[in-house]
Amino acid sequence: MSAQEIGKVIPWALALVVAAFVPLMASPYWLSMATTMAMFVVLATSWALFSGPTHYISLATAAFFGVGTFVTGLGFQTLPFWMLPLIAAALGGILAALVGMVTLRLSGVYFVIFTLGLAELVRQVVTWVQNQTGQRGMYVLTSITEKDIYWMLLGLAALVYLAGWLIGRSKLGFALRIIGNDETVARHVGIDTALAKVALFTIPGMAAAAVGAILAPRYIYIEPSTAFAPLLSFQVVIMALLGGTGRLWGPLAGVIPFTLLWEFITRQAPNQTLLLLGIVFLLIVYVLPGGFVGLWARIRRRFHQGGGA
Repeated sequence: MSAQEIGKVIPWALALVVAAFVPLMASPYWLSMATTMAMFVVLATSWALFSGPTHYISLATAAFFGVGTFVTGLGFQTLPFWMLPLIAAALGGILAALVGMVTLRLSGVYFVIFTLGLAELVRQVVTWVQNQTGQRGMYVLTSITEKDIYWMLLGLAALVYLAGWLIGRSKLGFALRIIGNDETVARHVGIDTALAKVALFTIPGMAAAAVGAILAPRYIYIEPSTAFAPLLSFQVVIMALLGGTGRLWGPLAGVIPFTLLWEFITRQAPNQTLLLLGIVFLLIVYVLPGGFVGLWARIRRRFHQGGGA
């Protein structure tokens, strides 16, 4: 690692240390907000690792997240809690690989529709199984506190950032950037595009399932309609696009303002949340193409051009 790269890593390491002390200083309300932000940082960043370079818009986050919550719901009484996110991540990765092998041959709107329907498909399957067994939902009553959940999510966020940093400097990351620019060219130069896309698609699947497993005690009562809520998938996409997928830190820049905005909307206009969510999405697309990352790049470019003049 060069001195320049070390200089870039140090501020992020310090930020991680500061973030670790949040539960010791924050009020219960702000701790809850910080936990929500940590959840979305993991989900949006892992989503951007795949969708950023490939330009495939995945709406499957809720499916993987729901699988993770049910892993905890089914296993917390018999297994140590620390094992459940690992099991959920493995199952999420397997599900993502299977889905990827089928769907990543699709492109454009077909891929979007399939991934959106995945959460509903899994929800219906889980609901049918529960109806057959006479069980409507399940309680997750553990000694895990909000602080514990926050710290676990923070550690998971650090792992996702590390994975993104390593991928960005690997042959896989280079191959995916070529695929995003022109998949036909990527195939002609010998890149196994299907394998590369499936390999990276497993990362958001694993991360979302692990997040679901970690957050299950926060919900206390789990049922399919809440575990596989499609709204989660749209929120993740909007946060990632708001921040921008051109840089690893981009989704973080979208998570913080959007979470605060969403909290304000749900308090002030709870019946118009979906309408306002759609308006925010349109504003991002038309006003902030490229998100805050793109805006920052344009500001820097103009600054340097002005300085050069």
